[in-house]
Amino acid sequence: MAFALGDLARRVGARVHGDATCRIEGVAPLPDARPGTISFLANPRYRRHLAATRASAVILAEDDLGGCPCAALVSAHPYLTYARVAQLFARPDPVLHGVHPSASVSAESRVDPGAWVGPCCVVAAGAVIGPGVQLGPGCVVGEGVEIGAEGRIGARVVLCAGTTVGPRVRIHPGAVIGADGFGIAEEDDRWVKVPQLGRVRIGADVEIGANTTIDRGALEDTVIEDGVKLDNQIQIAHNVLVGAHTAIAGCVGVSGSVRIGRRCRIGGGAGIAGHVEIADDVVITGMSLVTKSIPRAGVYSSGIPAEPAGRWRRNHARLRRLEALAGRVRALERELRALRGTARGTDRGEE
Repeated sequence: MAFALGDLARRVGARVHGDATCRIEGVAPLPDARPGTISFLANPRYRRHLAATRASAVILAEDDLGGCPCAALVSAHPYLTYARVAQLFARPDPVLHGVHPSASVSAESRVDPGAWVGPCCVVAAGAVIGPGVQLGPGCVVGEGVEIGAEGRIGARVVLCAGTTVGPRVRIHPGAVIGADGFGIAEEDDRWVKVPQLGRVRIGADVEIGANTTIDRGALEDTVIEDGVKLDNQIQIAHNVLVGAHTAIAGCVGVSGSVRIGRRCRIGGGAGIAGHVEIADDVVITGMSLVTKSIPRAGVYSSGIPAEPAGRWRRNHARLRRLEALAGRVRALERELRALRGTARGTDRGEE
């Protein structure tokens, strides 16, 4: 597949600089690009590779145009434009129809003729699989599960009983949706399981990464709203609500009954304590720990970034002495207040 640069510009809404007739056959990063490919510059730290690139064209912002040695697609949002260009070159997923002979499909389920149930899948009673859905090998679709049109469900995904999945959802291999939440009550020296009676409801156009888990609600449902993007190995606990078009990076842990607003961005490895609420348009940087509600939009961080080991050890030693230092400061403040009181008394005596 190939496009003239001018054709690409029209398709993605960018402006051509240079030869609009040059032929583009694929995409590549700046350092590895070759003639016939298009690359992009979205992060300033890669600007050093621009002058030496062998790409036939580069997607970039107006400010970087002066340093570009080849044709360009000029965009106010280079990374977004790259995403749209890359979609044109992406190899489409195969679309199959029917049921593989090794699959086990309940007679009490409904599988659209335009769907595909792959090898070794299990589809339980009451399940509804919509048109165009593709179930990869080894998927388990529990009782009463509903999967909307054009869903792409990767290998070994488990959709537990009652889960509902909206249209055009992509779930990557190994994800488990709708398992019991971590509900236990303490009785003396043992734990008593709290039944998890809710479901998981997933909206339209959601993407869920490999080995991510989303627990069913204890009473109310766990809800993932439209357009949410979840990376790999994320844990979403029971009764959580993730607002529309929020993006969460890998290895984030979200505790029970959290409410996350719309259009939030949560960095990798962050942890969110139970029962907090996060407003719309909040950014939480990687490895942060959220223990209180965040009522206003903005960027929030915690944690200590890595630094040379010697400096870290010195800083850590100072942190261990912080309480003693605070006590000394309080004592000095008391002495200072006493001295000021004595000075004021002396001044009044002289008058």
